[in-house]
Amino acid sequence: MIIGFDAKRIVCNKTGLGSYSRTLINDLSQIITPDITLNLYAPEPGNDALRSQVTTRSNVHFVYPDGCHCRLQRDYWRLHGMVKDLQRDGVKLFHGLSGELPSGLKQSGIKSVVTIHDIIFMRHPEYYHWIDTKLYAWKFRRTCQEADRIIAISECTKRDITLFGDVDPERIDVIYQSCSTRFKMRESEKKLQEVHTRYMLPKRYMIFVGSIEERKNILLAVKALRLLPDDISLVIVGKPTPYTKKVKLYITQNGIANRVKFLHNVTNEDLPAIYQMAEVGVYPSRYEGFGIPIIEAIQSGLPVVACTGSCLEEAGGNDTLYVDPDDVCGMAEAVKRVLKGAPEREQRIARSQQYITRFEGNNVAQQVLDVYNELLLAY
Repeated sequence: MIIGFDAKRIVCNKTGLGSYSRTLINDLSQIITPDITLNLYAPEPGNDALRSQVTTRSNVHFVYPDGCHCRLQRDYWRLHGMVKDLQRDGVKLFHGLSGELPSGLKQSGIKSVVTIHDIIFMRHPEYYHWIDTKLYAWKFRRTCQEADRIIAISECTKRDITLFGDVDPERIDVIYQSCSTRFKMRESEKKLQEVHTRYMLPKRYMIFVGSIEERKNILLAVKALRLLPDDISLVIVGKPTPYTKKVKLYITQNGIANRVKFLHNVTNEDLPAIYQMAEVGVYPSRYEGFGIPIIEAIQSGLPVVACTGSCLEEAGGNDTLYVDPDDVCGMAEAVKRVLKGAPEREQRIARSQQYITRFEGNNVAQQVLDVYNELLLAY
């Protein structure tokens, strides 16, 4: 039996949807029976380094379209032409890993599953260009109609799908996002020192990992710095956006430039060390579909402070601290409660690490495989 997957994000996205897709494929390939093949349909080979993160196995194959030489052709193939290739290859079930399915899939008789990570473009359209919100909303509604089963990566996302897509909750399975366990591996002292020197990291710091965009709300943590001990800094790791200028302006106007460090283009090899040398993880996002950086920070041995209002409580569990996304004083007080030397810090970290084991490895892959089997047996 051949199961097909939308592999565009696997070969093009470093984090987020790409990480989810690569981790799931690697985990599935370890537990499927020998008679099952996973075909990864991508519009182009994409990034060699990202593609190589998919473990080479005899039952995992990348498939690319013929004759697609430009972006327009590749986009058309992914939206319309892919179905013919799925039929040609004898695919029995197709999984859209990033919230999309090719048009005509239902009519082809191929069963379908789609993972929807979030629909923030409908919940908070103010963070998107209005044209993009219209396009994303159209794709979302069409995908909901096309899919036989929907996987939501959190209860929060399931509620949003039900509300905005008018979808029967019985068609939706909540399967939390699988998280790589690489952040649990402790780096050597030599590696830690090399990374600390190379990036000129402060001695004591909080860490934020994610795109530096308005929705992620990193300005809350920056403002909280003024209420924290002077030797505590903030390291911000992520891709800059226009919002970054707003953050930097506040930093300059308030004289805390020496306490905030921006790091862009950090390698996958160095990120675990940067996490592990931090004292606290902060993730003040106003709205998320899940919140993988929270899990990465906990795996790295950090306590975490995040924000209320979406699904972050699901990702971090009861021992992560949560504050209102506009509460500067609350953010500062929460950070103080988990700094080194604070009561219950180590116990809080240990309980958090136990909580996040539910997101690691093949447990998630088995749940996804169960959805496949249930869907195929039902027809």
